[in-house]
Amino acid sequence: MGRVRAEIRDSIKAFADKLIAGLGENLKSITVVGSSLTGDFLPRQSDINTVLVLDKQNPDNLKTLARMAKSMSKRHVAVPLIMTDGYIQRSRDVFGVEFLDFQLIHETILGNDPFENLTFAKKDVRLQCERELKAMLIRLRQGYIAAGAKKQLVRDVLISTARGLIPLLRAILWLKEQQRPREALSVLAGAEGVLSVNTQGLAAARKWRCEKLRPNDSELTKTFESVYETIDRIAVIVDELEV
Repeated sequence: MGRVRAEIRDSIKAFADKLIAGLGENLKSITVVGSSLTGDFLPRQSDINTVLVLDKQNPDNLKTLARMAKSMSKRHVAVPLIMTDGYIQRSRDVFGVEFLDFQLIHETILGNDPFENLTFAKKDVRLQCERELKAMLIRLRQGYIAAGAKKQLVRDVLISTARGLIPLLRAILWLKEQQRPREALSVLAGAEGVLSVNTQGLAAARKWRCEKLRPNDSELTKTFESVYETIDRIAVIVDELEV
C-alpha cells in the first residue's frame, strides 16, 4: 500500500477488507492497475481499477461482488476484472495489449504478482493492435454518423477514442522496442516521434476530458478529421509492421 498514492489508500483498503471478508481463501491476489497509479489520475473523476485473481470462479463470487457495488461506486472503485491464473496464462495471445499495460502499471497489494513474469509473442500483440485500430476507425465513422446534428456527441466519441488508444500506442512502442511512458501525454509524444504521426488532435480530445471543455463545432470537426487521419495512418503502419 505504501506505493499507492495517498488519495486512494483509504478507498483501496476498505475495498480490500470487504473482498477478504467476502471471498476468503478463494481470493489469491488484488492488483491495482491503471491511471490511479500515474500522473494522469484526476481526483473525484478517475476510477480506481483493480484485477482480482481467484482460485476458482463461480456464481457466488459474482453475487458477493454485486453486493459491494454501491460501496464501490461511492469510493470511485470500478467494477474489478476477475481472473484466475489459468485464465491469464491462456489469454496472453488475445489480451496482450491489456496485459502489457497491466505489467507496466500495477501494484499488487495482496498475494503474488500475477503480471510480473508474463511473456508475450510479438505476432499476437501486433495482430491485436491491428484489429483494435481498424475497429476503432469503424466506431469513429459510426459515432460521427449517429451524432447527426448533435455535434457535441462527437466530443464524447473523440474523448473515448483518445483514451482507448493509449494502451494500443504503448503496445506499438513495445513492438518497436521503444520506451513505454506511463503518462498519456508522454505516450502521445513518444508515438509521434517513433511513428511520425500527428497526435495533436488526440491530445486536444484528452484535454477536453481532463478540463471538462466544450469545443465549438469548428474545433470538433477539425479534431475529428485529425484523429481519424492519425489512427488510419497508425493502422497502416501496424498492418505493415514485421515482427
